[in-house]
Amino acid sequence: MKFTAEQIAGILEGKVVGNPMAEVSRLSKIEEGTEGSLTFLSNPKYQNYIYSTKASVTIVNDTFIAEAPITTTLIKVIDAYSAFSKLLEFYNQVKLNKSGIEQPSFLSDSVKYGESLYLGSFSYVGQNVVLGENVKIYPNCFLGDNVVVGDNVILFAGAKIYSETIIGNNCTIHSGAIIGSDGFGFAPNPDGTYTKIPQIGNVIIEDNVDIGSCTTIDRATMGSTIIRKGVKLDNQIQIAHNVEIGENTVIAAQTGVAGSTKIGKNGMIGGQVGISGHLTIGNNVRIQAQCGVGGNIKDNEILQGSPAFGYNDFSKSYVHFKNLPKIVAEIEELKKQILNQKNGKNG
Repeated sequence: MKFTAEQIAGILEGKVVGNPMAEVSRLSKIEEGTEGSLTFLSNPKYQNYIYSTKASVTIVNDTFIAEAPITTTLIKVIDAYSAFSKLLEFYNQVKLNKSGIEQPSFLSDSVKYGESLYLGSFSYVGQNVVLGENVKIYPNCFLGDNVVVGDNVILFAGAKIYSETIIGNNCTIHSGAIIGSDGFGFAPNPDGTYTKIPQIGNVIIEDNVDIGSCTTIDRATMGSTIIRKGVKLDNQIQIAHNVEIGENTVIAAQTGVAGSTKIGKNGMIGGQVGISGHLTIGNNVRIQAQCGVGGNIKDNEILQGSPAFGYNDFSKSYVHFKNLPKIVAEIEELKKQILNQKNGKNG
């Protein structure tokens, strides 16, 4: 889609300096601007680029005064960074504003859905599914029977939502994510084999949750695996059966949370963290990347290490760990001196 400088200024409540009919159809960094692109300048470190950029339109602070000739059309606003962020959100809404049911796709006769549904090609929506207003389901998605999806939800291409899953409002689930697959439950037999334990629970995802690509959230054995409102999950995360993640907790990529662990609200968990099962992790906890967590954690703790322990203790210990060869050599020297002193007295 193409927009003129005048149209963009109207959205941002800005003032055009230059050609109001200058057209743009894409976004760019100021140093990489080309004809037909829109960029912005807010950091003074990049100010020199405004005199060489080929971008057709540039958003700047209203305090900006050119000190040399420029070719780009300016849109002056109070805060260029905030204005550009607002424009990105508007652009994203326009780009994702699809509607209609593409073919081939399968939509069960018992499905109920609200206005502005978009169902992409090769998607499957099972029996008794309920879809809210403005739901966007991109191609190759699967929604099993009895799934409930709230308003303003986006399921990107290839997302798989197993039966009985409940998804709240304003959620985004990225490509390849799998929600509601069986929990990892097997009972050992005397002969060394395993019998699968049926997983008859579900997954509940509350409002304003983002789930990254190829992340898996297992259904509960009984009851529910619960992702509370405002949670943000990165790509390639494993959330096991009956886990509960508290409000506004953020988890980075490649982290695994084992079954029945309860994580509190407002937590921050780094990448490649491993968390054992049946634990309780408090509120406002910070866990550094690659930690191994094998015990309960109180509120407001900061952890690092594998197995993880207190952040301050880890930092102090790591100083000694780096100097370990030197410390060992000093200990060996002291042992020799003590031995020599003993031998001298005995002589």
